[in-house]
Amino acid sequence: MRIRKETLTSRTSIDAITLYRGSRAMDKQTLLTISNLSKVFEKPLGLGDRLLNVFGKDIKPERVCAVDRASFTLNRGEALGLVGESGCGKSTIARMILKLLEPTDGQVSFRNSPMDKVPNEEMLSIQMVFQDPYSSLNPRKRLINQIREAIRVHNIVKPEEIEDYLQAVFKQCGIDMGLTRRYPHQLSGGQCQRFGIARALFMKPDLVVCDEPVAALDVSIQAQIINLFMKLRDERKLAYLFISHDLGVVRHLCDRVAVMYLGRIVEE
Repeated sequence: MRIRKETLTSRTSIDAITLYRGSRAMDKQTLLTISNLSKVFEKPLGLGDRLLNVFGKDIKPERVCAVDRASFTLNRGEALGLVGESGCGKSTIARMILKLLEPTDGQVSFRNSPMDKVPNEEMLSIQMVFQDPYSSLNPRKRLINQIREAIRVHNIVKPEEIEDYLQAVFKQCGIDMGLTRRYPHQLSGGQCQRFGIARALFMKPDLVVCDEPVAALDVSIQAQIINLFMKLRDERKLAYLFISHDLGVVRHLCDRVAVMYLGRIVEE
């Protein structure tokens, strides 16, 4: 399903926030391929059923199909919206892309390589922005120290370039350097989510998986964060897999939409 981008406005603000509507020269190189991807979970047996099995019964765990033969592709620089009601399997697909879950069947490929063959160093090219910015940050560390540590551990830039790199990315994300020395609980939800986005960008990704990144924010803040996503996509040629249950939000950001229902992609 291809969608038309319009002007995004805040319901709590008179001024309209105009999104970039020009045509994008999109690289048609395939970045991510999902082929017949399935994930089945087994519900653990209750105490009664386990006792019955001890005495000779053969009670099997109930199987729940979270994702059922899902397939789609995502090109470099493209934004794909993955929409559907809660519990339809959107976040499960995201976790399989990030190798946090093993597929029951099917395959995830990144840059034409099966995900199980992609080295850990190359996995840095896939980053995630989470729904709850507070739970995705360490509450006991200052924000700048969390990000500085990640840059140092993964050797993103030379040690002598770290401070300049921090300032450059924070500026690109609209983050005042004075906020970087605070703890997560000292910031608003919108400010924390900007840090979540910046943290992903510091790894120099090609693909960013966004799992309901604006669902927990006020409508006025949602507009600001979506505009930030658009700006970063244009500047960095990022590809987005944007997971949401809100078609109104997806309409402003994505080039295509895949609709999920009960684990299946029913329309694209």
